[in-house]
Amino acid sequence: MVERMGLMPRLREAHVDTRRITFLNADGSTVASLRPDAIAGGEGRDLEVRRGDLAEALYRTIREEVEFLFNDSVAALDDHDDGVDVTFRSGLRRTFDLVIGADGLHSGVRALKFGPEEQFHTYLGYCFAGFTMPNTFGLHREGALWSLPGRGAALYAVGENEEVHGFLNFARPEPPFAAFRNPDAQRELVAEVFAGDGWEIPRMVEAMRTADDLFFDVVSQIHLPRWSSGRVALVGDAAFAPSFLTGQGSSTALVGAYVLAGELATNADHTTAFDAYEETARPFVELNQALVSEGNATMFPATAEALATRNAELRRLTALPDAPGRPEHSALELPDFAGRRPAGSRA
Repeated sequence: MVERMGLMPRLREAHVDTRRITFLNADGSTVASLRPDAIAGGEGRDLEVRRGDLAEALYRTIREEVEFLFNDSVAALDDHDDGVDVTFRSGLRRTFDLVIGADGLHSGVRALKFGPEEQFHTYLGYCFAGFTMPNTFGLHREGALWSLPGRGAALYAVGENEEVHGFLNFARPEPPFAAFRNPDAQRELVAEVFAGDGWEIPRMVEAMRTADDLFFDVVSQIHLPRWSSGRVALVGDAAFAPSFLTGQGSSTALVGAYVLAGELATNADHTTAFDAYEETARPFVELNQALVSEGNATMFPATAEALATRNAELRRLTALPDAPGRPEHSALELPDFAGRRPAGSRA
């Protein structure tokens, strides 16, 4: 898809090129050290790109052709036969032919048009905190994953960067709703969960406490019976979040956006386009969502038994020769919309 969009050269330049992932026991000793493709499969074509770099590449491609309204969001929608009247939080009011909600797991557009998030939200039993911290660990183009049953940590170094991405993940029976909009409560919760742990956990917790880029959320999926209603449709995490544990959030979002855009460009009727978009993309989305289930995070096992099973599999992989295979998440033949005749112009 990105080849068709002409983005491949730019994304190759942004490729993180992780060369090793080391899995660690509670005391910091090594379980296994592997190349990423030994775990996830691949055909030598996968690109690992930070989300910010991907967003910048997309934005640069279309910024001269598309109007952007930054620092604002949708506050109200009135969907009618002739369009959608949109009121923004700034007070601005505009009318559009269509509205596509691409505003993430906790989508405001979805809530306005489809109802409260709770009815579509499937909590997978984990919470996480992500942040950056100084790279004083000697890591270079690699990641280190530390695990105990029910909680885990990761340090992830990108290129020659002087910072590493820190990540703390833990199992929890119920989502901590009280902490969602309270950063202080989030920091205290994470610190409490990891209190007394060894390895580099104390340094990570301290960095988490003072980080100015802390991102805290739950690990969840979104399951909707329909991705469109009237003149409003959803794409990406707003429609079908697979959760970060699958590693496929950006990929499914890009595929969904590509299919949706193609169908809108080649079908004069938006209802027909929305139906075709969902028919094509939903099997791919569901395949990716099925990569993980509640309490079943392969990289961060919730039980001692699951952790032992994971470690045994990792040790087995280290004994195998490199044999790249086709990853499950690539099993989709994308339609070539460039070969279709446009059904009519659209605003």
